[in-house]
Amino acid sequence: MSKSNNPLNDPSKLSPATQLVHGGTERTPFGETSEALFLNSGYSYPSSEHAEKLFKGEVSGHNYSRFANPTLDMFQDRMALLEGAEAARSFATGMAAVTNAVMSQVRAGDHIVASRALFGGCRFVVEDFMPRWGVASTLVDGRDPENFARAMQPNTKVVFIETPTNPTLELVDIAAVAEIAHAHGAKLIVDNVFATSLYQKPLQLGADLVTYSATKHIDGQGRVLGGVVLGSKELITGDVHTFLRQTGATLSPFNAWLLLKGLETLPLRVKQMTESAARIADALADHPKIARVVYPHHKSHPQYDLAKRQMSAGSTLVALEVVGGREAAFKLSDSLAVILISNNLGDAKSLITHPGTTTHQRFTEEVRQESGIQPGLLRLSVGLEDSDDLIADLLYGLDQI
Repeated sequence: MSKSNNPLNDPSKLSPATQLVHGGTERTPFGETSEALFLNSGYSYPSSEHAEKLFKGEVSGHNYSRFANPTLDMFQDRMALLEGAEAARSFATGMAAVTNAVMSQVRAGDHIVASRALFGGCRFVVEDFMPRWGVASTLVDGRDPENFARAMQPNTKVVFIETPTNPTLELVDIAAVAEIAHAHGAKLIVDNVFATSLYQKPLQLGADLVTYSATKHIDGQGRVLGGVVLGSKELITGDVHTFLRQTGATLSPFNAWLLLKGLETLPLRVKQMTESAARIADALADHPKIARVVYPHHKSHPQYDLAKRQMSAGSTLVALEVVGGREAAFKLSDSLAVILISNNLGDAKSLITHPGTTTHQRFTEEVRQESGIQPGLLRLSVGLEDSDDLIADLLYGLDQI
C-alpha cells in the first residue's frame, strides 16, 4: 500500500497531540521539517489575468499579507483542526480577536447580551465601546442561564461569555446559553482562554464563534502576542475575514511561526500545569489564612457538577481569596520567590496578580463586588515549575501575613 493510501493522512483521524505537531503544515519544494516563515508583505503574479482572478476570488492564492499569508494559514489550519472548527482567522492580539468577533456580527441598532464577569478589556468592548456605534448591551449574572433568557430582546444579535471567567473562575453553561441564543436568532461567542481548546470545546456545545488570546497557553512562554477566532466557514470567511481585511489587526508572520512552535508542546505544558494547579488547590483549600480557593475541578467549587460536565480538566488557573483583604494579598505576593507578579497567564512561569488593582482596576468598587472581585482576591496562573516548590513558595508567603 502506498503512503498516500495511509488513513492517517487524514489529519482529523489523528489525536490532538499529533495534530498539534503536524496539522496544517504546507511544505515548500525545499522539504523543510519546521514550518516555513514567510516574512513578505506582498506577492507577484504570473500574469495580469491571474492577478485579476485572484482579486475577484476566482482562483486561490495570496495577494497581500494583511489578510493572507502562508505562515498564518498554517497556524489557522492547525488551530481549526484542534478546535474542530471549519475555519479560523488570526489576529495581532487576543483583544483584537475578541473585538473582531463581537463587532463583525453586529450593526447599529443591534443589542448584545453578555455575562458581567468578563476580563476588563472584554467588558469595555461590550459595555463602553459598542454603544458608541449604536449597539446597546445588557450584562447579566452568567451563572444562571435564565438570566440570559430574560435579557434577550428582539434585536439581540450576539451573546458573549467567558467561561471560566476572569478572574473569579465562575462558569457559564455553554450548551444552555447556546440554546437560548439560537432560539432568539442570536449568535453565541465564547472566550475559551482559561479552559484552553484541550479541555473545553464550545463549538461542540453550540457556540458559533470561539476566541483565544494566543498570547496565553498557545505561545505559553511570554514571547509574543496573538489572537484567533474560530467557527464555521460561512462566518469566518464572511464577516470575520472582511472585518480583519479592512481594519488590519493582522498577526505578524513571525508571531504566527512562534505560535506554531508553541502548539507543538501545548498538551505537555497544559497537562503539567493543570496537575500542579489541582495540587495547589488541594494544598490551600483548608489553610486558615485563605478565605476561599476557587478551582473548577475542586469539589468546593459551587459549580463543580457543571465543571465536570463541561470541562475535561480543571485547567491552569486558581483564584485565592486571602483573609485580610488587599494588604494581606499584597504581603503574600510580595513575599514570593518563585512565583512572579504579572498580569499575564498561561505562561511557563507561574504568575500571580491582584485583579482589583490591575486587570479590573478601572471598574468601580460596586462593579468589582458584583463580579466577586474581593480586595483579598489573587489570581494564580500555574506554570511548569515543580509543584512542591510552588506550594512551598505560597505557604511561605502566607506565613508572612
